[in-house]
Amino acid sequence: MKFGYKVCQIVKKIPRGKVLTYKKVAELAGRPRAFRAVGNILNKNRDPKIPCHRVIRSDGKIGGYKNGQKRKIELLKKEQAL
Repeated sequence: MKFGYKVCQIVKKIPRGKVLTYKKVAELAGRPRAFRAVGNILNKNRDPKIPCHRVIRSDGKIGGYKNGQKRKIELLKKEQAL
């Protein structure tokens, strides 16, 4: 199974109101040091069923989002994840 597919399947299962870090997603996908690759994969995602906004940085900062950080913060607050 391809790494990108694994990443998307993991992120798809993150429930509303919860977040995972890029590092944790990489670990769960079997490549613990590939956290940057996780970010790149999610940045290219166009499937609305994959809640990319629920993945944040390990230091607690928001991190990037294809629709902008402001929108990511709005979505996380709406879901009460922040």
